Amino acid sequence: MDIKELVKKERERIVQIRRDLHRIPEPGFKEKKTSKYIVDYINRLGFSAKSEIAGTGVMALLETSRPGKTLMFRADMDALPIEERTGLPFSSVHPGFMHACGHDGHSAMVLGAFTILSQMSDRLKGSVKFVFQPAEEDPGGAKPMIEAGVMENPGVDYVAGCHLWPFIPEGKVGVRAGAVMAAMDRFDLEIRGKGGHGAMPHLCVDALEVGTQVVSALQRLVSRKNNPLKPVVLTVGSFHSGEAFNVISDKAVMSGTTRAFDYDVWHNWHKNMETVIKGICEASGAQYLFDYKRGHPPVVNHPEMAELVRECAVEVVGSDNVIEADPTMGGEDMAYFLERAKGCYFFLGTGFEGCSLLHSSGFNFNEEVLLSGVEIYLRLALKLLS
Repeated sequence: MDIKELVKKERERIVQIRRDLHRIPEPGFKEKKTSKYIVDYINRLGFSAKSEIAGTGVMALLETSRPGKTLMFRADMDALPIEERTGLPFSSVHPGFMHACGHDGHSAMVLGAFTILSQMSDRLKGSVKFVFQPAEEDPGGAKPMIEAGVMENPGVDYVAGCHLWPFIPEGKVGVRAGAVMAAMDRFDLEIRGKGGHGAMPHLCVDALEVGTQVVSALQRLVSRKNNPLKPVVLTVGSFHSGEAFNVISDKAVMSGTTRAFDYDVWHNWHKNMETVIKGICEASGAQYLFDYKRGHPPVVNHPEMAELVRECAVEVVGSDNVIEADPTMGGEDMAYFLERAKGCYFFLGTGFEGCSLLHSSGFNFNEEVLLSGVEIYLRLALKLLS
């Protein structure tokens, strides 16, 4: 039986896994039901799984009797604090939470790959690790799992994962070498001035007005100080200042995010921001507190692995349906795994006219696309480990 037939044979099981997981969405580091479901499933296949990694993470190892490399497949498990409005018969039974980013599908594909590869381990050498990660949405479970040793014993040589992606038409697969998702940071800024009567600005330091200068200057920092060939996004998403119409505010508080693909830009951007903030505040007589929290690194695919995934995708959906994925300023902590092993993170298209997008209360997808994801995983394992 060829690979495509093996996947079709397991279709009902893969779809059922997705629906079972969709019913029990849980937030990051609280995926206890999800983790138990995955462990129980692996046990029913006759294998053991290590659980409670970095809290709720799960890892299973498929070993062959022949020495070789180790390939790791990664899926995320957590859900979002969104009230589901899909009307699906298998909708969330947890009020206020929903799988609105496809993580139920991601886990179903990796479990589907485990199911089939466990039946054909005689065609492989080396090992395959199956990692189910908590808290991708926030604050990030990849790094704690790595620190807990999931990429050791045996050491991981290759890593792969995919994301269901409504920004690509259903049936297509998006692959890209190099940076495919951005580094994502957060900043919080408090500007302190001197409040007073709205009719006497000369006796005050207007924190609100200083804050507006800072917001404008930070946007000019993006458009005039940054190399346009190395794109950056800087968004001030929250700005609060003032309480009354005739009072000059003594404080302005803002928060935002920055995104970048280039490592040098990412590592130095906070310095550029603080130079601007400090200069404006000093010129205005204001003080400031600037807190910059570095988030996940850029998601960077290894060229050789990206090409191999592309070859596998062509075998699954045909060359006309494999496209060069556009990079996105969205972030993903898959980046940490890709920093430590040759890897590729690819996109599985789920888009159709009028579809709901990621992080939406109506997000859903055609479950047939899961079969393509599983088959790509299988072909990748055979190419790397046979």
